[in-house]
Amino acid sequence: MKTMTFRSAMLSALLLVSSASFASDLKSESQEVKITPIENLYLGKTAEKVWNVTYSNQEKPVTITLHQERHSKKYIVRSEFFEVTYVLNKHGFGVTRVSRSLQQVPEEINSSVLNKQQLENQKILTTDQISEEHALQLIANYLPDLLNEGYKHLIF
Repeated sequence: MKTMTFRSAMLSALLLVSSASFASDLKSESQEVKITPIENLYLGKTAEKVWNVTYSNQEKPVTITLHQERHSKKYIVRSEFFEVTYVLNKHGFGVTRVSRSLQQVPEEINSSVLNKQQLENQKILTTDQISEEHALQLIANYLPDLLNEGYKHLIF
């Protein structure tokens, strides 16, 4: 009987500690995201709009550039150490690697920073046709998951 009481007490304590730990993880994971349009910037022939995304008032912005193509919109997301493309087309909205012709970050660095499993998981975030504002929100929300744990400091 004493063994059963001891086990119940230990299980209760473990559940209490783990739930408190989980709650604190959730609190630290909720970051303030700010999406700011960049105005009066010459973007060339292919880019239409540019935004900076910052997390928790950090000075490490990520740039999103919109490129309109015939049947798709490409949101190129770039920082000094990584780059990806979120594409909106007839199949939906999801992430892919930046095409070789548009790459600015060396592939070795980009591959080290990006999480391969998350690249696969985010290939299709939604099958719906979404607005520009909704696309930006999805990018801001899902982008941190694309970074490997050792590189989250690049945006936070």
